[in-house]
Amino acid sequence: MKRKAIFPGSFDPITLGHYDIIKRGVSLFDEVIVAIGINADKKYMFSLEDRKQFIEEAFKEEPRVTVVTYEGLTIDLCRKLDADFILRGLRNPADFEFEKAIAHTNRKLSQIETVFLLTASKTSYISSSIVRDVIRNGGDYTVLVPDSVVVKKEK
Repeated sequence: MKRKAIFPGSFDPITLGHYDIIKRGVSLFDEVIVAIGINADKKYMFSLEDRKQFIEEAFKEEPRVTVVTYEGLTIDLCRKLDADFILRGLRNPADFEFEKAIAHTNRKLSQIETVFLLTASKTSYISSSIVRDVIRNGGDYTVLVPDSVVVKKEK
């Protein structure tokens, strides 16, 4: 039986922290499916197509990483794609408390296990919202994201 994990998020944009969790997830699972959630109420800096392309490009040499987009509950996507695990990264105690509540809810609603990986200390401070702030203010975002993330300059 293939061990498949869904790594859900908005990835607006993917960060080096996400990248690290996905790379380490591949050593634990036969397949890691990066699932970009679509939330109609959220304003994104990057289009869905750009976010998907950033991740696909970052993992083009890793055939066990695939990228999908979805709406609705992550556990429904897990059922649809026959994945028994949800992969999540934890940066700090606040992440743990938030993620724990979601993991308990998912367990109550399904048989899907959530697997937590601690982010590497060198990337634990990075979040997509921090990256977006750096980009908005003209800072060097490239030290926070994989090389595949490119901000198009407005003319």
